[in-house]
Amino acid sequence: MKLSWPIAVFYTFLCFFASGSYSSIENFHQAFPIIEPDPGHTKLRLSREGLEAIEKITTPIAAVAVIGPYRSGKSFTLNQLLSLSCDEGFGVGHMRDTKTKGIWVWGTPVEMDINGVKTSVFYLDTEGFESIGKSNVYDDRIFALAAVMSSVLIYNLPETIREADISRLSFAVELAEEFYGRVKGQDVAFEPAKLLWLIQRDFLQGKSVQEMVDEALRRVPNSNGDKNIDQVNQIRDSLAIMGDNSTAFSLPQPHLQRTKLCDMKDAELDPLYVKKRERLKEVVTSIIRPKIVQGKSLNGKEFVSFLEQILDALNKGEIPSTGSLVEVFNKGILERCLKLYNERMAKLVLPMPGESLQKAHVEHRQAAMNVFDEQHFGRHHAKKSVDKLDEEIEKVYKNIMLANEYQSSKLCEALYTRCEDKMDHLQVLRLPSMAKFNAGFIQCNQSFHGECVGPSKINYEKRMMKMLEKSKSSFIKDYNHRLFNWLVAFSLFMVVVGRFVIKFILVEIGAWILFIFLETYTRMFWSAESLYYNPVWHFIVAAWETLVYSPILDLDRWAIPVCVMAVIFVVYWRCYGRRKHGPMLLLPMYSNPKDRHRTE
Repeated sequence: MKLSWPIAVFYTFLCFFASGSYSSIENFHQAFPIIEPDPGHTKLRLSREGLEAIEKITTPIAAVAVIGPYRSGKSFTLNQLLSLSCDEGFGVGHMRDTKTKGIWVWGTPVEMDINGVKTSVFYLDTEGFESIGKSNVYDDRIFALAAVMSSVLIYNLPETIREADISRLSFAVELAEEFYGRVKGQDVAFEPAKLLWLIQRDFLQGKSVQEMVDEALRRVPNSNGDKNIDQVNQIRDSLAIMGDNSTAFSLPQPHLQRTKLCDMKDAELDPLYVKKRERLKEVVTSIIRPKIVQGKSLNGKEFVSFLEQILDALNKGEIPSTGSLVEVFNKGILERCLKLYNERMAKLVLPMPGESLQKAHVEHRQAAMNVFDEQHFGRHHAKKSVDKLDEEIEKVYKNIMLANEYQSSKLCEALYTRCEDKMDHLQVLRLPSMAKFNAGFIQCNQSFHGECVGPSKINYEKRMMKMLEKSKSSFIKDYNHRLFNWLVAFSLFMVVVGRFVIKFILVEIGAWILFIFLETYTRMFWSAESLYYNPVWHFIVAAWETLVYSPILDLDRWAIPVCVMAVIFVVYWRCYGRRKHGPMLLLPMYSNPKDRHRTE
C-alpha cells in the first residue's frame, strides 16, 4: 500500500520527534560534562548533555567529587576508583594544559545499598586549580560547587599540603559554619560532604598521613599580627572543629613513569599502590551517604534542580558567596514565615485603631521572626535573609495600613453621611423642638464616636464637629421664627375650633389672648426678636417643648394620628355626645337660640 507524500512526511517528523524526546544519548557508559565554563572562563553554566544522565535516575543520589590542582592525577584516580581504563573512563592529560574543563560526570552510576537504601553513586571530575589562563574566582566557583553538590569530597594533593591548599578550603569551612551548625534534630540545608584528604607521595618521613594533616592545620604563630596569617589560622581553627567530618589517606605513586600509567595493567603497577588503592575504594564506599537537602534525599531530577539553584547563586556575584547560597536555602523558610505573618494579619477585622494595628503588626512580625530564627540557615550570612524578610513584612504591613485607612474612611464617611442626613431632617421638623434636636444631636455624636474607628477618625471628627455646630446654629436661628409662626397659626386655628367646632368659650378666649399678645408685642417692640428675651416667651417655649416632645410622646411623629383622633372625637361629641350625656360640661358652651325658643 502506497502512502501519499504528506502522510509520509508527517510520519517521518513524528518518528524524529518521538525518538528525540526520549533521549539524545544512546550510550551512557562514558563521561559527560554537566558544568561548563563560559567563553570568558569566569562563570559556569549547565550542560544539558550530562544532566540527562542524572535526570534518568529515580533512586536517591550520592556524588563523589575529586578536586585539586591541575595535573595532580584527579582523572586517573577517578578511573582507578571506577576500575576503568584511561581509554574508556575520564580523559587523562599529559600536557601542561588541563584536560578537564568545568565538571564532568561518569554517565553510569554505581549502584550501592546504603543502610538498606538503594543509592546511585555518581563520580565527578573537576577542572584543576591554578591552570593557565584562569582567574582565582573561577577556581573558587569550581571548588564551591563541588563542595555543595558532593557527598564525598576528595581533596587530591600531590606530595604535601601547602598554605594555598588550606586557604582553598575557606569556602568549605564557611559552608560548614553556616549550614551544619544547626540545633540537633532539625532538618539541615544539606548534609556536609565528607572531606577526604588524599595525599599522593611515596614517603611521609616517619609520620602518618593524619599526623601530617594535623601538623599542617596547626596554628601558625603570628606575633606581628599579619592579617593574612590570622585569616589562615581562622580556617585552621574551623577545620579542626570539622575533624569528625574529615578523613586522611595516603596513596603512593603507582609507577615512576607517570606518562605511561594509562598503558599499564595492575601487575605492572607498584603492589603497595594497588593494595592502598583497594583500601581507598573501601574507605570511600564506607563514607558515602545519599545527598540530603532539607531533610530529604534527592533523585535525579531533584538533584539537577538543586544544582541549578546553587549555580545561579554562585554566579550572582563577582565571587562565589556563601551568603548567596544562604539566600537560596532560606528562600523557602522566608516564604513560610511571610505566609505566617500574612495569615495572622488577615484575621484582623478592619478598620481598627492605628495603635491596635501597630501592636498586632509588632506581635505577628516578632512571631514570624522567631520562626525564622529557629529554622533559618546561616550563622554569619543570614542577615541579608533577615533584612529581606523584614522588608517583605513591611511591604505587607504598608498594604494592610492602606486597606485599614480605606476601610476606616469608608466607615466614617458612611457614619458622617448618616449624621448629616439626620441633622438635615431635624432642621425641617413639622413641629420644631429644641429638645428633639438636642436628643438627635447627642445620639448622632455618640454613635459616630463609638462606631468610627481607624486612622480616618481624627479627620472625620473635625468634619463632624463643624457640621454639627453649623447645623445647631442654623436650627437655633430658625427655631424661634418657626415657633412664632406656628403659635400665630395655632392661635387662629384654635379661635375657629373654639368658635365653630367645639364652641367652647374659654378655648376661643384663650386663643384670642395668645394671638393678640403675639401680634401686639411685636408691634410695640418693633420686632419679633425682642420677644424671644421676654419671660412670657420662655414660659411659652417650655410649654411648647413639653407638649411637642418627650421621651414618651413625640408629637411631631404622631401629629397626624392625634389630629385625626381629635377630629373623630369632636364629630362624635357633636353628633352623639350631648344626646347621651346631656349638658353636663366642664366648659360653658354657646347657647343655641333655637333651643331657648323651644323651652319658652
